[in-house]
Amino acid sequence: MGEEGTGGALHLLCLAANSGVPLFCRSSRGGAPARQQLPFSVIGSLNGVHMFGQNLEVQLSSARTEDTTVVWRSFHDSITLIALCSEDGASELRLERLLHVVFGAMVLLVGLEELTSVRNVERLKKELRASYCLIDSFLGHSELIGDLTQCVDCVVPPEGALLQEALSGFAEAAGTAFACLLTSGRVVAATEGWWRLGTPEAVLLPWMVASLAPQAARDYPVYLPHGSPTVPHRLLTLTLLPGLELCLLCGPRPALGQLDPQLLDRWWQPLLDPLRACLPLGRRALPAGFPLHTDVLGLLLLHLDLKRCLFTVEPLADEDPPPEQRRRLLRNFYALVTATHFPPEPGSVEKAEDRAHHAQLPRACYLVLGPEQPGQGWRLVALQLGPRRLLLLLSPQSPTHGLRSLATHTLHALTPLL
Repeated sequence: MGEEGTGGALHLLCLAANSGVPLFCRSSRGGAPARQQLPFSVIGSLNGVHMFGQNLEVQLSSARTEDTTVVWRSFHDSITLIALCSEDGASELRLERLLHVVFGAMVLLVGLEELTSVRNVERLKKELRASYCLIDSFLGHSELIGDLTQCVDCVVPPEGALLQEALSGFAEAAGTAFACLLTSGRVVAATEGWWRLGTPEAVLLPWMVASLAPQAARDYPVYLPHGSPTVPHRLLTLTLLPGLELCLLCGPRPALGQLDPQLLDRWWQPLLDPLRACLPLGRRALPAGFPLHTDVLGLLLLHLDLKRCLFTVEPLADEDPPPEQRRRLLRNFYALVTATHFPPEPGSVEKAEDRAHHAQLPRACYLVLGPEQPGQGWRLVALQLGPRRLLLLLSPQSPTHGLRSLATHTLHALTPLL
C-alpha cells in the first residue's frame, strides 16, 4: 500500500456508446501526464467486451488482470468511460469515482445535451478539449481529495465569521446568492446558496478554478451537472490576493465589468489581514496553533451529511514520509475502509445483504504498514462517530493500543470546526 501510485500507469478512455468511436484518451504515469496512447485494438477490445455483455443483459462493471484493474461505466446510454490502472493494488472504488467525476467535468464544460445527442462526433471531440485540463488534474497526484470522497475540500480560516459576513454582503450587492472564497481549490467561506449546490458541481467548481492558470478575473460559462445540465451559467472569478480568489455563480447579470472596484474595496479592503491569513491554509487546512498530537502526520475529516472535508498532510513539522506519499497513503486507506469496512455513505446504493449486516459494521479500524513492532511501520486509523469520519496517518512511534483513544480525542477536538 505504501508504494501504490509510484510508477503505475492510469489510462482514461472516452467513447461514443453507440458507435464505439473514441472521443479522447488521457493518460498519466506516476501521477504526471503521459503521451502514451493505447493501441486502437486494445480500445476496441475493451469496448467490445463491454458491449457484448450489454447485448446479453449482463452489466460488466470491472475486471482484474495480472497487473491491471479495469472499470467501465456508461452514462445516459451515450458516453462510455473506461479506466485502466496498473498501480499495485489499484482500488475499484477509486476508479469508479474517477469515472463519475470525469463525466461531471464533461457536463460542466460541454453540457449534457451535447453528450446525450451526439450528432457530429468530430465537433464533440473539439468541444471536449476544453475539459482536458480539468480531467488531467484528476489523473495526477492532486493535493485535493474531493474527487475521491465526493465532499468539498475546505479550510478553517482564523477569522471565519468576518469573512463570512463580508462574503454574504458582497454577494448581495453583486446580485447573486452563490459566492465563495477559494484558496488552492479549497473553500474558505461560502454563502448558503453556494452550499446548496449539488454534487458534483460543489466539488467540480473549486477544483476547476484551481486547475486554471492564474488570472486577475475570469468570466467562464459552466453547466451545473446536477442543477442545470442543459442551461449554462456564468462563473465569475476575481483574484483578491495571489492564491485567494472570489467566485460568483450567476446568470446574465452582473457583467464582469460592472463589478465596480469600489465595491471590492468596500467589502474586502478592511479585511486584508484576515485574507492574508488564509493563504497558508491551502495546504495546512487548519489554523496555526491548532492542538494536534505530535504523532499526527496527516488527517482526513469528513462530514458525510454536509459533504465537506478537511484534508492535510502538513499539520506539523516536516518528517518522513514526504507529503506526496502521505497523501497517497491516506487516499488509499480511505478507499479501503470505505469499500470494505464502514457503512455506505449517504446517497450510495446499499445492497440488501449490506442492510442486513448494517449493525455489525465496524466503527473503527487501523492498519500498520510494515512490521507491527514499536517504532516501525506507519499507522493508519479510521473512526466514525455519527456523520463524521476521521482518518489519521500516524508516525511509527505511536503505540497501536492507543490508536483509538488518540483518534477519538482528535475527532472531538476537530468537531467544532466541521
